[in-house]
Amino acid sequence: MFKLSQTQKQTLKISPAQIQLLNFLQLNTLELEQHVKNELEENPVLEEGAEPSEKDQDHEAEDRTQDFMDWDEFGDNDTPDYRTRINNYSDDDSSYVPVVSELTTWRQDIKEQFNMLPLSERQQFLAAFVVDSLSDQGYLPYTAEAIADDVSFSNGWYVEETEIQEILDLLKKIEPIGLGSRNLQECLLRQLEHRAEREKEIIDVATQLVAHYFEELATHNYEKIARSANLTNNQLKTAIALIGALNPQPIVGGSSDALPIKNNIVPDYVVQIVGETIEVELNSRQIPPIKINQSYASSVGSSRAANSYVNNKLQAANWLIEAILQRESTMIKAMRCIVKLQEAYFKTGDERLLKPMILRDVAEQIQMDISTISRVTSGKYAQTPFGTIHLKDLFTEGLMSDSGQEVSNRQIQLALAELVQREDKQQPLNDFQLADLLAARGFPVARRTVAKYRDVLAISSAQMRRVL
Repeated sequence: MFKLSQTQKQTLKISPAQIQLLNFLQLNTLELEQHVKNELEENPVLEEGAEPSEKDQDHEAEDRTQDFMDWDEFGDNDTPDYRTRINNYSDDDSSYVPVVSELTTWRQDIKEQFNMLPLSERQQFLAAFVVDSLSDQGYLPYTAEAIADDVSFSNGWYVEETEIQEILDLLKKIEPIGLGSRNLQECLLRQLEHRAEREKEIIDVATQLVAHYFEELATHNYEKIARSANLTNNQLKTAIALIGALNPQPIVGGSSDALPIKNNIVPDYVVQIVGETIEVELNSRQIPPIKINQSYASSVGSSRAANSYVNNKLQAANWLIEAILQRESTMIKAMRCIVKLQEAYFKTGDERLLKPMILRDVAEQIQMDISTISRVTSGKYAQTPFGTIHLKDLFTEGLMSDSGQEVSNRQIQLALAELVQREDKQQPLNDFQLADLLAARGFPVARRTVAKYRDVLAISSAQMRRVL
C-alpha cells in the first residue's frame, strides 16, 4: 500500500543567465576585449560605438548643414581631380614596407656549421638526424647505438654505430661547447676542457671538483671538498667561481623555435592619488563601446525563422550590454572597498602597511557574495603610482603579534627577507634561528611557518645559501 507524505525544503538554484554573468565577471581586460570583438563579428544587431546623446545629434545636424553651405564655395572649382592628385604627390607619400628578416633556429645554425665541414652526403644526413635528436636544452639523451638503430629502422638502410660516433665527435667541436652532453656534469667538464691554457692550474682544480665531488658541490659541502681534495680556501673559492660562470645548458631558451612572446600585463584598474583622496577607475580604453544597430533590429523578415533569429540576436546584444554595465559597477564597488581597507598602503606603496584582509572582509562591506569578490579580483591587476600590483597579493592572513596587534603575514615575510639579506653568507641562518629572530621582533612564528614563508619568497635553505 502506497503511503503519501508532504515535505517542504529550501533549495538554491542558479539560472543559466546568472552562471553566465558570474563567468563574465571573471574575465580580465584583455579577455573582455576579445569577447566583445567576437560578439561584434558574430552578432549583426551589435555595432561599435556609443549611443549618441541629444547634444551629439544637434552637432551632427549642424555639421550636415555646414557641409551643404560649403558646397557653394567649392562646387565651381574647375580644376580636374587628377591634376590635384598629380601636383600634390611626392615620394614621401609612398607607403613604407618594413624589411622582413629571416629567423633561423639554433638547430638550423648547428646544421649550417656541419655544412661547412667536408662531409659526404650520407654524413650530412646523419649529422642532421643527430641534431634533431638533441633535447631543447642541447643535451643528447641517446647513445650512439640507439641513434644508429633509429636511423636504420626509419630509413631502411643499415648504419654502423661507428658512423654515428664520428658525428658525435664532430658535434663536440661545434659551438656552443657542451652540445650533445649526456648530463650537466659532462657539459661542465667539456666546457672546462676548452678554457684557455693560461688558466690551466685553476681549470685542473675545477675539473677535479666537477669530476669527483659533483654531489658535494650541489649540496655546498665545502668543508668535505677542501679536506678531501687538500685545497686551500682561496683555491676552492676561485674554482667554484669558475664553475659558476659556466653554462649549465648548451642551449638556453631552446624550447621555442619562434620569436618569444612577451606577455604584457594590462591593468584592469587604475588607482590615482588626487590630493588627499584616492580615485579608482576601470581601464576600459581598449574595450570598444557597443550599441544596438537600430536599423537592423527594426528589420522584420518575411518568415517566422527570420524574426526568431533577429529577436534572439537582439536579446543576446541587450544582455551583453547590461552584463558589461553590471560588471563595471561590481568591479568599481569592490575595488573602492579594497582601497578603503588598505588606504595607508595605496597612499605610500609600503608593503609593511598592508593590513590583514580576506575576501570575506570585502564581501561583508559591500554586501556581496565571497565568490563574486573572488571573481572580480582573481587574475586582475591594478595600476598604481608605485607600479602595477596583483590584487590577490593584497589578501593576506593575519597573525597576532606580542603587542596584541594583528599584523599581515606579508609583513612577516618582508621581515624574513630582510633577515636573510643581512645574514652572514658564510654562516647563513637556519630556520630555527630565523624563527627566534622574528620572535624577537614581535612575530612569534614556528619553524615550519618560516620554511613555508621561505618557499613563498623563493629563498633557499641555509645550506644552499652558503658561500665561501
